[in-house]
Amino acid sequence: MIAKRILDFFISFLLFVCLLPLFVITSVLLIFNQKGSPFFIQSRPGLNGTLFNIYKFKTMFDYEKEDNQKDDLHRITFLGKFLRKTSIDELPQLLNVLIGDMSLVGPRPLLPEYLPLYNSHQKLRHNVKPGITGWAQINGRNAISWNEKFELDIWYVKNQSLFLDLKIIFLTVFKLFKYNEVNLNNNITSEAFNGYN
Repeated sequence: MIAKRILDFFISFLLFVCLLPLFVITSVLLIFNQKGSPFFIQSRPGLNGTLFNIYKFKTMFDYEKEDNQKDDLHRITFLGKFLRKTSIDELPQLLNVLIGDMSLVGPRPLLPEYLPLYNSHQKLRHNVKPGITGWAQINGRNAISWNEKFELDIWYVKNQSLFLDLKIIFLTVFKLFKYNEVNLNNNITSEAFNGYN
């Protein structure tokens, strides 16, 4: 929808300008904390499953050769925990929205290796652009099962509208303060999807 793209660009541009000081401060802190690039860049499937590079602030130490078996609990930094709890780590995705790879609202972009695991119903989530926030995020985020996430994502795909997008954006502001939904358990942000979750 042209109107959705205009809304995405307008809001994301205003947010990026307003949050630019936070963007710069976080980048500088991460450069010193991570001793390198502050950004985490990863390939993710977008509209119609087409791959794009998603941008996030880095919240974990990079794998070291001798420590490549460490789980997320041991790799996440103190600053990274704060960035995740406040969702500041998602801030660079405003660039993805401005570029046009993502929308402000839509199903969250998952890992490329999940693509062959989806059934025909679950694949419907790729009929729209992925979003920074979405219907699943304001209805449980990582505290719900994969099946519930997919059902919420597909419900959004079938019922999307500008009014619904504005509602989700509005409710997301309040959800940012519900830290209990960020992590499913103490070790990982979300369990890996294996096609049977």
